[in-house]
Amino acid sequence: MTSENILVQVDQLSRSFGPLLALDDISFEVRKGEVLGFLGPNGAGKSTTMQILSGNLAPSAGRVMICGIDLLDQPKQAKALLGYLSDQPPLYRELTVDEYLRYCARLNRIPAAQRKSALDVAKQRCGLTEVGRRLIGNLSKGYRQRVGIAQAIIHSPAVVILDEPTVGLDPIQIREIRHLISELRDEHSVILSTHILPEVQAVCDRVQIINKGQLVLSDTIAGLQQRMRGESLWLTLRQPPETAALEKIVGEGQVESLGDGHFRIHAEQLEQQAERVVIEAVANGWGLYEIRPERMNLEQIFVDITSNEHGVGVGRAVS
Repeated sequence: MTSENILVQVDQLSRSFGPLLALDDISFEVRKGEVLGFLGPNGAGKSTTMQILSGNLAPSAGRVMICGIDLLDQPKQAKALLGYLSDQPPLYRELTVDEYLRYCARLNRIPAAQRKSALDVAKQRCGLTEVGRRLIGNLSKGYRQRVGIAQAIIHSPAVVILDEPTVGLDPIQIREIRHLISELRDEHSVILSTHILPEVQAVCDRVQIINKGQLVLSDTIAGLQQRMRGESLWLTLRQPPETAALEKIVGEGQVESLGDGHFRIHAEQLEQQAERVVIEAVANGWGLYEIRPERMNLEQIFVDITSNEHGVGVGRAVS
């Protein structure tokens, strides 16, 4: 991977709010043309990270490089390469869509001769061509989110940061925004902050999970799917034996009785264990009805990684 393909480089980023350490020494990178899902429970540090990456909040320690430019040392040059949609879109409800986007074009220093073209392209990409003359305050929430994304991409930035872009939308609106995010990868790298698990699987190439200010997982979607492969067997018997009879086959403590003839078997080498269970079930007349590998989903992985006996917190105290 050449340095030209790494558009965002985050090194040992930390942020404290008084005695609270909200971000604790996190490092990651974002490559050209990918959608990185930044996932975590509420209060885990997602929005704090997004605010630092967008230059709206200074870190307590660490460095952020945007296309090789230090965000702290050269903020104007680095921010010119960023598009940002906060969790509360920065919209002026009393303006029309066209008025607002023209204002955003000026803010992003797009030359006057290029503003109309930039406006038309942003509206076309975000499905806003037909609503340019409508007041933003009269638009649905889904369309307001589209306007928020349009202002983030109007200057064709290398990196687009989206913080919870589908919160509060109905299922149809969510599908439309996800489709739009998927299309953005053609011309931008995207950092998508969310706590909605299906969103990550639907649009992201890579996912990072943050919990209590620390990165606890970084993997590709393909890698996650590998993690989700079967790790237990689901077994249903019409004439179920005592649990002890199944434990003699697969090992003590590996059989979970779920009632009504249903069992969950936790074991390594599931194919061999399944074969042994089938042979014994037929030989003993247990009435084998169903046996299949169970697969973990992203929700189970997320809960396993982020849960602990003290619950999920915003960060940890600085000692």
